[in-house]
Formats: sequence, structure tokens, C-alpha cells
Amino acid sequence: MGNSYAGQLKSARFEEALHNSIEASLRCSSVVPRPIFSQLYLDPDQHPFSSAEVKPKVEDLDKDLVHRYTQNGSLDFSNNLTVNEMEDDEDDEDMSDSNSPPIPYSQKPAPEGSCTTDGFCQAGKDLRLVSLCMEQIDIPAGFLLVGAKSPNLPEHILVCAVDKRFLPDDHGKNALLGFSGNCIGCGERGFRYFTEFSNHINLKLTTQPKKQKHLKYYLVRSSQGVLSKGPLICWKECRSRQSSTTCHSIKPNSSVSSTATPENGTTNGYKSGFIQTDAANGNSSHGGKSSASSSMPARPGNYSLSPRPSFASGDQATMFISGPPKKRHRGWYPGSPIPQPGLVVPIPTVRPLSRTESLLSTPVPQTPLTGILQPRPIPAGETVIVPENLLSNSGVRPVILIGYGTLPYFYGNVGDIVVSPLLVNCYKIPQLENKDLEQLGLTGSQLLSVENMILLTIQYLVRLGPDQIPLREEFEQIMLKAMQEFTLREKALQMGAQCTPVSPGQLPWLARLIASVSQDLVHVIVTQNSLAEGISETLRTLSEMRRYQKLPDYVVTICASKIRGNEFCVVVLGQHQSRALAESMLTTSEFLKEISYELITGKVSFLASHFKTTSLGDDLDKLLDKMQQRRGDSVVTPFNGDLNEYVSPQEAAAMIPTQNLDLGNETFQIYQPQLTVARKLLSQVCAIADSGSQSLDLGHFSKVDFIIIVPRSEVLVQQTLQRIRQSGVLVDLGLEENGTAYQRAEKYVVRLDNEIQTKFEVFMRRVKQNPCTLFVLVHDNSHVELTSVMSGSLSHGEPGHGLADRVINGREVLEAFNLLVLQVTSCPYTLQTQQSRISTSNEVHWMQLDSTEDMSCEEKLYFGLNEYSKSLQWGITSPLLRCDETFEKMVNTLLERYPRLHSMVVRCYLLIQQYSEALMALTTVASLRDHSTPETLNIMDDLLSCPGKNRSGRGHMLILRVPSVQLAMLAKERLQEVRDKLGLQYRFEVVLGNPASELSVAAHFVARLKTWRGNEAEEWVPRTYQDLEGLPCIVILTGKDPLGETFPRSLKYCDLRLIDSSYLTRTALEQEMGLACCYVSKEVIRGPTAALDLSGKEQERAAASENDTEELLIDLERPQSNSSAVTGTSGSIMENGVSSSSTADKSQKPPPTPSFRSPVPSAGLDEGLSAGPAGLGEPLKQECDSLGPPLASSTTAKPSPSSSGPGALPWPGPPGRAGRPPQAALPPVVILSKAAYSLLGARRGGKLPAAAALLPHPDVAWASPLRPPPPAHAGPEEQSLYYRRWTAARPHHADHGNPPDPASGARACHPRRLLLSGPPQVGKTGSYLQFLRLLFRMLIRLLEVDVYDEAEINTDHSESSEVSQSEGESWPDIESFSKMPFDVSVHDPKYSSMSLVYTEKLAGVKQEVIKEPKAEEPRKRETMSMMLTKYAAYNTFHHCEQCHQYMDFTSASQMSDSTFHAFTFSSSMLGEEVQLYFIIPKSKESHFVFSKQGKHLESMRLPLVSDKNLNVVKSPIFTPSSGRHEHGLLNLFHAMEGISHLHLLVVKEYEMPLYRKYWPNHIMLVLPGMFNNAGVGAARFLIKELSYHNLELERNRLEELGVKRQCVWPFIVVMDDSCVLWNIHSVQEQTSQPMETGVSSKNVSLKSVLQHMEATPKIVHYAILGIQKWSSRLTSRSLKVPFSRCHVHDFILLNIDLTQNVQYDFNRYFCEDVDFNLRTNSSGLLICRFNNFSLMKKHVQVGGQRDFIIKPKIMVSESMAPILPLQYVCAPDSEHTLLAAPAQFLLEKFLQHASYKLFPKAIRNFRSPVLAIDCYLNIGPEVAVCYISSRPHSSNVNCEGVCFGGLLLYLCDSFVGADLLKKFKFLKGATLCVICQDRSSLRQTIVRLELEDEWQFRLRDEFQTANSSDDKPLYFLTGRHV
Repeated sequence: MGNSYAGQLKSARFEEALHNSIEASLRCSSVVPRPIFSQLYLDPDQHPFSSAEVKPKVEDLDKDLVHRYTQNGSLDFSNNLTVNEMEDDEDDEDMSDSNSPPIPYSQKPAPEGSCTTDGFCQAGKDLRLVSLCMEQIDIPAGFLLVGAKSPNLPEHILVCAVDKRFLPDDHGKNALLGFSGNCIGCGERGFRYFTEFSNHINLKLTTQPKKQKHLKYYLVRSSQGVLSKGPLICWKECRSRQSSTTCHSIKPNSSVSSTATPENGTTNGYKSGFIQTDAANGNSSHGGKSSASSSMPARPGNYSLSPRPSFASGDQATMFISGPPKKRHRGWYPGSPIPQPGLVVPIPTVRPLSRTESLLSTPVPQTPLTGILQPRPIPAGETVIVPENLLSNSGVRPVILIGYGTLPYFYGNVGDIVVSPLLVNCYKIPQLENKDLEQLGLTGSQLLSVENMILLTIQYLVRLGPDQIPLREEFEQIMLKAMQEFTLREKALQMGAQCTPVSPGQLPWLARLIASVSQDLVHVIVTQNSLAEGISETLRTLSEMRRYQKLPDYVVTICASKIRGNEFCVVVLGQHQSRALAESMLTTSEFLKEISYELITGKVSFLASHFKTTSLGDDLDKLLDKMQQRRGDSVVTPFNGDLNEYVSPQEAAAMIPTQNLDLGNETFQIYQPQLTVARKLLSQVCAIADSGSQSLDLGHFSKVDFIIIVPRSEVLVQQTLQRIRQSGVLVDLGLEENGTAYQRAEKYVVRLDNEIQTKFEVFMRRVKQNPCTLFVLVHDNSHVELTSVMSGSLSHGEPGHGLADRVINGREVLEAFNLLVLQVTSCPYTLQTQQSRISTSNEVHWMQLDSTEDMSCEEKLYFGLNEYSKSLQWGITSPLLRCDETFEKMVNTLLERYPRLHSMVVRCYLLIQQYSEALMALTTVASLRDHSTPETLNIMDDLLSCPGKNRSGRGHMLILRVPSVQLAMLAKERLQEVRDKLGLQYRFEVVLGNPASELSVAAHFVARLKTWRGNEAEEWVPRTYQDLEGLPCIVILTGKDPLGETFPRSLKYCDLRLIDSSYLTRTALEQEMGLACCYVSKEVIRGPTAALDLSGKEQERAAASENDTEELLIDLERPQSNSSAVTGTSGSIMENGVSSSSTADKSQKPPPTPSFRSPVPSAGLDEGLSAGPAGLGEPLKQECDSLGPPLASSTTAKPSPSSSGPGALPWPGPPGRAGRPPQAALPPVVILSKAAYSLLGARRGGKLPAAAALLPHPDVAWASPLRPPPPAHAGPEEQSLYYRRWTAARPHHADHGNPPDPASGARACHPRRLLLSGPPQVGKTGSYLQFLRLLFRMLIRLLEVDVYDEAEINTDHSESSEVSQSEGESWPDIESFSKMPFDVSVHDPKYSSMSLVYTEKLAGVKQEVIKEPKAEEPRKRETMSMMLTKYAAYNTFHHCEQCHQYMDFTSASQMSDSTFHAFTFSSSMLGEEVQLYFIIPKSKESHFVFSKQGKHLESMRLPLVSDKNLNVVKSPIFTPSSGRHEHGLLNLFHAMEGISHLHLLVVKEYEMPLYRKYWPNHIMLVLPGMFNNAGVGAARFLIKELSYHNLELERNRLEELGVKRQCVWPFIVVMDDSCVLWNIHSVQEQTSQPMETGVSSKNVSLKSVLQHMEATPKIVHYAILGIQKWSSRLTSRSLKVPFSRCHVHDFILLNIDLTQNVQYDFNRYFCEDVDFNLRTNSSGLLICRFNNFSLMKKHVQVGGQRDFIIKPKIMVSESMAPILPLQYVCAPDSEHTLLAAPAQFLLEKFLQHASYKLFPKAIRNFRSPVLAIDCYLNIGPEVAVCYISSRPHSSNVNCEGVCFGGLLLYLCDSFVGADLLKKFKFLKGATLCVICQDRSSLRQTIVRLELEDEWQFRLRDEFQTANSSDDKPLYFLTGRHV
């Protein structure tokens, strides 16, 4: 019959069918039972549906359909938990024929009066499991409790007791026919028919009751005694289809999984089984061992479309039954949902829908199998019998692309076809939200009709042409465009006629019309009844055709059924297309298993024997042996000689090359881009800390520790270790000592293998034990193997499964508050899905590498994927990206000959032969030259000839990428054998690059490497690929993925010809291309660009971002012929058959083809390979900072390997012969397969999308087939947003389990997780190591502060204090202190560039002492870094547990808890009422007095002089602050030791909201709006005025309470917002000379300083108390005097009572304190400085005075020349540029710089100072100012005999009179400057003071500040003394 049932029809089966037939006819009253043979042979899984039912269900289901293909071909929906478990059963009962009505099953009516309630038996007893789960149920021996399902109670299970003899055994066999059961409700026993029993328990069925269908589960008791649902009863029908829905796609229309018919004991076609295990198949014939798992890797490439189970037989091959379906005992026993330990059970790896899903769906633990399928009759037209020997006869394994509608069932030789769901989702239009539809330009109503989909599909296939394969992403974009066009057309037609759709009648001829232009590549078959007809027809034609007849590539089968509407599918027959589609359905792991299976089972033997002969027909091995005999013992000379020079092996081993010291110095720098990225990472960490989410408290940490987790690659581990060691990061972070760091580095790098658990536990223990250390967990190459732990329990035996997930997403890691996770990757797409755990704001991307813009500054430029694609425009004869057309042709021929082998096997064998023959052709058998592809020949020629050219013996590296480990080992053995027989074993090395093992290099090559390196230890061996720098070698790189290993600069060729259509994801392609990415010297990129003379627009494009979609599409319209130039076959073959792409050409003659020359001569390539210094900027100090930075070091002319990434420098060129111009170093040449080349190198007109549009990673799926194309020219940020919106993690992805937040629905992002992404080999390792260093420095910096460290100025140590003070006194004695003279000189170093205050001593000073500073440059003040102590004042960036109440409010609602209070008082100085505002938080209201009735603020409470409370500071503290809402040190909690104190911030009105936001718990005093532009003088003036007014109010208030007025505390503290630390100093006496006494100082709190000063005896008699400024130069001499009577600044205790009549000048911007001190002193008041305390002031970069930028009032143009100080004044009414700045500010600035003009006689003449009356103004450091007070009884400096060099009168009041001025003498020619508010007062002053008597004025000597009249300019007049 063609279909045997494992070779025979079993009689038992026949009897069973007969029995059923008879039984059915006896029971059935209405319909004639089906004949027994149709039962046996035509039972389908279920029926086709009418189109009416298909459509809606498809939409429902496909919203979250996850294609899982299970063992024997049904869909596994185990993830589709929404599906009702019973739906399938009901559906099975709905129809018996394709469109006949359901067969009602005639039941006996229930007995009169019995219960008919669902879930209860007829006796009315409850049978539902939920109610019985706790009951103790007695059952007879031999019975089991089982669960039955009722179609009317889908959510319940009914409990029954059944005799276990009538139930199947563990393998689904041996159940007795019939039934025996008891009702456990009413206890009735002995039901002998299931029909009868089903009536009793009220199942109410519409079809014939069958125990197989309704008895579903065994019931088991848990350890707690609860009865619950257990494993499924494995009837044969219980096939692996799990809870599926009523939908056409349950049938094998999309059921895709493969079996094959037996053929002589081996399988037919691809090995198409699965790993069968007992858990899967119940196959106990091997004593419980997995029958095929060891030898047969899973292979879902072809799909069994038969509804039968597959059995594993004992021999190597897997037998599959493809006979008639057996009615009972079908399927496989899934056992418990959890596989038995020790078995390898493949998990349903969920793959993009463009490929198959899984091999074998073992049920996932959470969702046990539920559905049991019932066979039903099916019309013959719905089946397709696959012809025998289809593959053998035709050489093609057809791929059936599921289209729209139901596929038929396939019987027979189903192993020879493959069913692919590649495009199925494109035809299922999902429901999208309106905003998405708008974004796509669609309206909700506009969906495509089936007819239009069919036509679009045909059009697409026609357009593909003969070479390309259909791509899902591409077709989805075509569908989208079509829908957009329909939407537009619909809008246009809304006005007029209706848009007519294609009618079903028109469809066939339209379809044929479109296909007619395809040159017979696309055929259309139209059938009337079913798709099966068309498919059968196609397969029959295929099997009858002769092997090499021309076939169409695609046959589109359309079924134009009247009943069901149009359905279609596509049968792919093209040799190339069908193979590519079938292979692309496999995951990488799956096809690698397939390959190893083919090798293990010897299926490749035909192929291997084909390659035993050379292309000339000689026996290869014999030929090689002959050559070996011919050369005898001698070998080819290792270097410095031709290939025909031979030496003895001993001589060869002893040859020593010249040393090449450019490798010796392992210098190591961080370059600018790396530093920038490290800083970006750091600022992101700071942003997390500042986000207010409390997830990271940086102030808490004082140390940084780290661990780096890398994928399983020995080389990668060694490479990372090398970088850690060279960067010195361990020592810099203080983790290891200098000596031991080298050995200890290993504990910081962990490989993701089975040992990680223990190492990681040690790390987590460190994390828990060191809460003050911030740990950073770096997960490098984090996109590799990101599978979830859940799926890992069922993995395909892959060792790395779920490890990364367990480590990175473990609860401990997520919860550790002192652990940051940094995921580093070059392919971030798998981490950017809808379920991503990384917040978008925490992504840090490498900056865009614009090759054209940065030309100027960067010496070395990154050459990545983008640049490779662009290099195709260069128009050089040897492109860097090539496709070897000749090789592809050979491959295609072989693939046709060996259709059963995986193409990678065929490619690999061919590649080995190519390289072997090239070696022979170049050494001995020249006749083989014509049989090697020019590409291969050229590479080998370059590899062999390069070492021969000079004494150094250096050569190139070639990478062969062979993903399969077995194939790689084969290649290595074969190439080594050929090499050794040809005597080349000393010429080049063959290295196997296996991630699992270390590098192994022959001893003589290691010796050569050591010689080049010069300084290596005896036991040194190469551990990384970079260590192989300069070694001529072939590296056969194997493993599933390249894992980010860096290659040396000597890498010249990258052979990726094996990377074929199995690599159709973006990550896969970019990873493979990443092998060649590197840094190159600038000329390489600049040269070709210049050579092509790109227009401006293309320049821009050339600089397009690394990741944009156009990334891979080049807009160079090359002539078509040039595609052969790509192959290296057109213009690049020379007479010797070597292409000029070997830039290291035959050194004897210049290359005949114009090999591209560097336009910029760089040093000769051989001279240490320096292509100019590699300054990506200068390297940032020789800090040994990390990375094998992929940039050459610029400090050394000869960069080291470690300082360069792969190919960072040119290939070692040939020795520079005289007169030969140096060439630019090109990046490695990459040879691609045709499939990869078409994606990576396609021109823009090309039909394939860029690789950027492909599915980003196999572990993710597109969220919807309708989506916009990836954004063109997008930066990484936009790409991230795109992928986060449109891709979803598949169930086995580690992020799949990331639960959404129940409230918002948003995914939970982990707050302490960052993502660093950048292109391959760009320098990410260096960047993150630098980041660790910066992070550590920042934590230290957070604990440090820069304070001013400057010695006092104008000190004169010769003077001894006139009044002797005894040292060590705590407080000054008022009697002796008042006798001390006041020192008018200013000693504060911040005033070093200020005018000196005249004293009598100054007259004796030599004038040259003072150097004149440059006016324009602000002086850089000296600072010193100090550790913060527990007593420091802090800014807003400080967060700690203790002071967060002080700083923050708990919730936003409390913002309103502050109240505004106006406070008005009159000021005599201002001559008007002043209204200030207080903002008082609720918690601070106790410091104020409010009126009884309202909330009117009356005064601020003041203590009494007599109060003595140790926990209080009496004085209110006022801090004026401007522009420093974040940086001002306004948090005094720690400085005040946490005690209660009254602190008021004094802020300008316009800054109040900012200060209020950052300091919500502070009392604010808001200055009136008129002072918004005022200087610090105004703030101090108002503080003092307010405080005095408040003192009076408090005196009045307390007087009523009986307190004397003078008892109220009269002091306030005024301190700057940059005071950070306070110290106490004491002099240590030492026994030796008195000179050497030291100073000990200790940090103290502000509280203790203030309490000490407030305790001064008779304090009310002092006007001002202060402390000195700290300096590291404080000497014991300056402390000899514990108290000084001199100026105090920045931090003062001010007696507002005594100083009532001395005011701050509220106009002033500068020196207001010096002016105030001088006036206070001249009023006879005491100013005392405590010298044993000192104040440290922080260097704050922002705010304060610096913020006034002087700009013109009306801006003429943006770029104005800076305005000079002399332009700050002008003649009145002139046309001068008016400035937007306050008049007083302009005046003070002008005076500082204009002393030359104003007071020429006083310049550097301190004997003749300028006389300033009642004011001190800074008029420049070259001039001294003599301050004189005009007030009667004031104390002034003695001026007798002084001739003044000038006179300064500033806003003088009525105390200044003509008589006063006449007392002073002036030099002849002395100058005068009178400053007044306006012109009239200026004239009045001159008259009143009778100045014209002694001073001569000219009209042109009148000036004004350069303000407009609205801004009230100040006027001044200058004159000369006569």
C-alpha cells in the first residue's frame, strides 16, 4: 500500500477497529457507522472548518499565539493559558463532516426524578474535585481515582474510580477494551459500559461517549493530603497537542514537525527525529536510557505531517511510522510534566515565527497537557500523500509556506517535505490600538482581503528573483505599504465612487498575469475543492521530473472554494530557496546538533570521499605523501626566504627572528571616547542616586569593588584578566596590593559555567558583609545565552542554559542596595524588549562615530560595520567586503548533488579543499592554481609569502569562522596534515580557537613570539589572540557565537564564507562582522572619501550613525560588472594569480593594479607600524588606564599590542624598499557568503532589507506584523525605543518573566541596572574599567572637599603685640584687649588683588614688591582637598539617614505646610518702609511670635544674655545665598551636631522658588524685588536692619514680662554659604629651639565654636567677633597671639545693638565687609578675632558674585567682542554702547581697573596714598587707600606729613565739609574723583566743598557709568590739584 504501519498491520489493531465498528452500529440509532477501513486509514486529527469559523478564531488566537511545534506535528499552545481547556473537545463534537451538522448522540433519557445537574451524579451527589479534594475516599483494590471532564463544566474535574486494567500503562499501551468503574458520589458500583457511566455522572455528551476522550487525568494526593489533578492519562490520542483552540491552525496546516519513513534502516533525508526520551515517548526498550539523545541531535528541519507518533527503535536511526492512523493507543506518554532527572529533554525553544519552533514540546511545568484529540472522518480530498523517494528523485526537499486557510494532512514520505510558518503571521492582521494605527498611517477598517494578500504574495515572489529567499520582515513591510495605499485610496474615494475589491472570480487570471512576468520562476495552480489537490499535483510533478529539469522556484497553490472562500499556500521548489528556508528554521544550537549528527552517523561519507581526490582527479593523500617523500626530512625555511628554500627541522627551530620592540612596552591608555563614555556612565549613576527613588545612596559608600562575568570562553577570560592587570585598576581601587594584584586578578573575572555558582556565592557574601562598599557586577557580552532559568530545566542539554539569568536576575542581586549591575554588549537588542528590565534612561550608548566630522581631532578612527558597507563606494579594486562568487558556484553544484546534508557541512568540506589545494598550488602542484578560487589563492599566497620577505619573520593572521566544533576540528586536522606534508610547519601555525579550551601553539612559534616581545618570562605562553600579534597563522574560530575576543593588528583576512542563511538575525550578522571591526589610521577613511569626491550630502551620509537602517545599504551605483570586482576576480588578478588586495605585495615590484595609496605619508609601515600617533585626543595620562584600548598609544612611537584593539594598526607591511611610498593600513578584508553579502553589502537599490531590519535576535519575537520600519539614520536611543515597542521576549528569554507592575501595567525596571552598548571592539572594556576608577574617585570626592588654602597676606611678623597676651587663654580680657591697636591691613587672601589700606608702616615698604597682575585673567586660587568629617556643612547632594528629616519633607503635600508672612519695618537709611517676606515651615514656627487673633508675624524670639543651655546656640544664623540653591552648604545639621538652632536663608525674590524646592525645611527671608540685582551689601544691610528692628520688638515684648532691655541677646551670626569645616588649633611646645613649635589642629563642630564665642566674658561690649581663615601654612607664630584686633570676614558674630549706627553699604558688590569693619573700628568699637579657631571655606564653582555677565543693553549680534572695563563708563549723553548691568557694579569694576587713568600719582607710591573719606573702595592693587572717617570723635590713622596722591569722594554726606578737606595736603598734580547719584548733586557737591579753589576741572572730565537713564547711572567728575 505504500504506507505500512511499522512494516505490518497489527491484528490487535484490526480487532479493535472491528469491535468499535460493531459497538457503534449497535448503539447508534440515526447514522450508519463508517466502514472499518475508513476508520483505519482516514482518521484525521480533526476537521477542516468553514471559512466563517476560521477567520475570527485566527485573529483571537494569534494575538498571542506562540508557535510551538510538538513531536508529532500538532501545535503546542502550552503558553496560551487563556484557552479554555475543553474547547477542543467541544469542537471535536461540533462536526462530523466538513460541513454536515453535528451528529446528536442519542442517550437514554435519565430515570424519572433523578438529578441532572452538571457536576453531580444522578443520585444528586457532588462529584467535583473542588468539593471532594479534602474527603477520604475508599476505593476497591485495583481501582484508581481519575478525573473526567464534562463539556458543560469546562473549569471542573469530576472524580471517578476506574479499574486500572482498563486504563493504559505508562507507555500508552495495554489498556483492556471496555470499562469498569464506580461512582464515588453515591457509591454505586459495577458500571461495565462507559456510556452507561457517563449517563450516570451527567456528562451530557452530543457524541458517542469514549473513555479515551473524557477520562483525562490521574488524581493524586499531595503531601498535605489534598486530592489534586495529576498527570494526564496517556491514551494514544493524547498526543502532544496541548490546550489548543478551535482554529484552523491546530491542524497540520501549521503543525510542523518532522518524521521520515524508514528506508533500509536509516532515515530518509535529513535526520529528522527528535531527541527521544522516556519522558517523551515512553520508550522503555532501552532500560530507561534515552534512546537517541546521545547520537542524534534534534532536527526540526522537516516536519512530520502525519498524525502518528514516532517510535525510537534500538538501532542508530530513528524509525517513524507513517502508516495508517491507529485508533487507540496513539501518541506518547508525556509522563509527569517535569522530565525525569538525568534525561536530556529539549525545551520548546521559541523562535521567531520565520523559523520553526521547537523540536519536542515537553509540557512546561506550569501548564500540563490537557486536550485529547478524537479522530473523525475526513474526505479523501483533504489528504496529501507525499510520494516515495521525493528527495532522492528530485534533489529538492519542498518547503510549504503556510498561507491563508487550512493545510491538508500529509501522509507517506513526510520526511521529504518541510512546512514553514515563515509568512503565516503576515496574513493575520492583529488588532492594534488607534494610536499605533495612526502612527502606521492606517484606519481601523482598512484590512486587506485574502485576494489582495494572495496577489501581493505572488508579486513579492516574482520580485525576489532567482537568488534571494523570502524574508518575513521584508514581506511585512510590503503588506504595510499596501495597507497604507488602500487607506489613502479609501480616503480619496470617500467623496466619489466605491473602491472595488478584487472579486474571487478575477483572482485566478490576475494571479496568473502577475506570475507570467517571472520567466517561469513562479507558477500558479488554482483548484476548486481543496489545497490538497494543488499540493498533490505539485509534488507528483516534482517526483516525476528528471533530476536536472528546470523547476519553478515557487508554486502558489490557490483553492478558490465556493464554501470556504479563497485559501492558498506556497510550495517552494527552488533548490537554493527551499534549502535556505528549511535551514533558517533551525536555531543555531539545533543546526549545530544536526551537523554533529551528520558527522557522527557517517552521513557525510559520500561527501568526504568526493573530496579525497583533488580537482585534477589525483588521490589527494597519495599526492601529499609523494611530495613528503620528495622533500625528505627538510622543511621550508621558516622566514626570510622563498617557499622553495629548504632547511633541516633543527635549523628551522633554531632560527631566531629580529626582535621587534614595538610589542615590548605594554603601555596602556584610555582615550578620549572611552573617557567620555565612562563619564556618561558615572553621570547616569549619579542620576540614579539623585532620582529621589532612594535606590542608591552614594554618600553611604567609601569603596568600590567589582566582578566581571563573561561568557564561556577561555580566551575572553584571559583577555579580560590581561586588561585588568595592565590597567592597574585593582591597585587604584585599593582592592589589592601592588605586588599581589597580578595573581589576585583572577578572582574578579568569572566565567558563566558550572562553577559560577560557588564563585558567585562568595561574591554575594562579600556584598552582604561590606555595606559601605559599592559593588559593580559587570555582565560582559550580556546578549549571549540570555535564557531563563525556568526554561533551563528542560534545556537541550546546553551547559550555559539559564546561568546568566540565575546570576543577574537572582533575588539577592536585585535586592542588594550596594550592588550596581552593568550589562555590556555590542548587540543590545535582546535586552531592549517590551519586557526589558533596564530603564531607558539607564542606557548609555557609545557616542556616534562620525567618520567625517571628527577627522580633525582623532588620529585613529573606528572602522565598524557601517564603514565596511561604505567602503564598497571607495572604488578600489580590492574591496574590504567581498563575496567569492566562484566559491558560491562550486557550493551550489555540490548542494544539488548532496541534498540531504546541511549546507554548512558542504561549505566546510569545500573550504578545506580550497585551502589545501591553494597550499599545494603555491608550493608544489602549480597546475592546481586554476582550481582554487582567486580569493583563496590570494589569501594563502599572502600568508605564506609575507614571513619570507625579511628577518623579522612576521606575517598575517587569517580567521576561518567554523561554528561547528566538530567541523572546526576536522578543518584543523586536515589543514595541519596538508601543511606538515608540504613542509610548511615552521612557516605558519594552525590554531583552533575553541571557546572551551586554551590556545595551543607549537613551541617553536611560542619561542618566536617571545623573541619579538623581548622581555617575557621563561614560562610565558600566548593566552589571548592578541598575544599572537605578528605570527603567520590560520585561526579556526569555532563556537556558537563569537564572544567579543579581540584580535591582533596582524589580522588581515576574515573568512566568513560559512556564515550563511542560518544567520538571518541582526545580532548574528553583527557578531560575525564584529570579528573584523577595529581602529585604523585616519587616512584610510579620509583617503577614499577624498578620492571619491563625495558631495556634501553623501558626506553626511558617510557620517551616518553606527546603527541606522541604512547602515548596511550603500548608495553607490556601481556598474553591475563591479560585483565581480567584489569577488576579486575582475581587475585584481595579476599574472601570478595573486590579487592586489594583498597590500603587502610582492616587494620586488610595485603592484600593477593601482593599489590605494595613503594620501598622507605616514611613517613606513614596517617602522614599528606607527600610522602617526593615535591620539584620540592625547591619551589621558599614562594612567595605565585600561582596555586593550583599540587605539595605538601615542606616547610611544611604536604602539603596543595591548594598547590596540584588533587591527588597530596596519598589517606589518613588507620592508620599506627605497622610494616606495608607505601605504595606508587597511582594516581586515572580510570574505562573506552570498547570503550575508547581500544583506551587509547590498546597494540601496538592492531588494533585501538592510540587516538592521531583520529580527534583532533569535530570543525575541516581533510584537506585531504591522509595525513601522526601523527608523532610518536613527541613533541608538531611537533604536532602543523602537525595539522596546515592537519586540517581545520569547518564553525562554530571561526577561520573559519580568512581571508588569499591577497598578500601571508598566514593566518593572531594576533601578540599579545599567546598559552600556557600543559597536564590537570599540573599547568598551577600557571604558567600564575607567568608569570603576571614576566611580571610586567620585565616592572619595563625595567624602572630600576642596577648600581654599592660602597664606595670609600683608603680614608683618616683626611687630610684636604691644599688649602682652598670655598664651592659651580661652577668651580675651576686655581691659587689655581694648588697649590693643586695630590692624587696618587686610589679611584675608581673597583680597590679595585689592588696594592696600594705608598705615604708617606702609610708607616704608619698597614699592616694587607688588607685581601687577593681568587685569583680565581672574587669579586661580590655591585649594587643597580635605576629607569631610562628621561636623561638615553640606549641600543638597548629601543624603543620609540622620539628616533626611532636616533636609526633606516626606510628601509633596507638606510643601504647603510652609506659610508666608510679610514683615514690614522702616529704614532710615533707605528712607522708606521695607517689606520682607518670611517663609516659615510648620516645624519652625516655635521660633516666632504670632499675634493672638490672626496669624500675623510679630517677631522672632531671642534668648537672654544670661541663658546657659549647653544644647542651644543662642544667636540666629543668617546665610545670604545667591545662585547656589543646589551647591550652597546650607545643611548645618551635622555642623550643629543635630541640636536645635535657628537658621535663616536670605534669598532674592526671583530665586525663592528654587531655594524653596531644594530646602523645603529651611526658614527663608526673601528680600524685596527691588534688590533682585543688588549685591551682597544689600543682603547684609537688610539682615542687620531687620535684626535690629526685631531686637527692639523683642525688648518691648520681654519688658512687659519683666525682663530688662539690656538682657535680651543682641548677637546674630552672619555666615557665607561656602563655610564647610571649623577647626581648633593649639600650639605644641617642643623642648628644643623655640622656633620649631608645631601646631596641632582638630576638627570641631560649628556648635562648639559658636558656644565658645558666645561664652566670652562681657561679650556685649564687643561689636564683632570672628575667627581666622584656615591655611595649611598656619604657624605657631600666628597662634602666639590668641586674639587679634583686626578685620574679620565670612563668618561673624555681630552685635546689632552696638553697631546700630554703623551700616553696611547696601549699594556694594565688593569689599562690603572691609568697608564695614573700617567704619565700625573708626566708631571706636571692638572687633576681635579668635586665632585658635579657623574656618575652612569650600571652593564652590557656581553662584555667588561670578554670575554677572556684562552684556550690551541691546544686542547687535550674538558674537560680540568682550567688553573691557574701561568701556563701563562713558561721557554723559554720548553715543556709547549702553550696558545691561547695575550702575554700582559697573562703577566698582571700573575703579578696580582704572587707577592708571584716575590716580596716576598714587600708582606704586604708597607714601602718597589716595585719600578716601568715609568709604573704602578697591581702586586696584597698585594704589594704597587711606581711610578717614568724617564723623566727629572717630579714631583715624595718623596722617601728619602725608602728601596724598589723590582724593576719592564717594556719595559723601553732610559730615564731609570744606574745612575737613583743607586739613590734608596733596601732591602737585594729584587727582580727584567725585562720585554722585546724579548730575545735579555732583555740581552741588563741588560747590558745597569749594573744590574749585584747589582743583581744576575740565568739561570733558565728567563721566557716567554706561547705563541707560532708566537704570539710574552714577556720575563722576575728575580734576587735577593745582
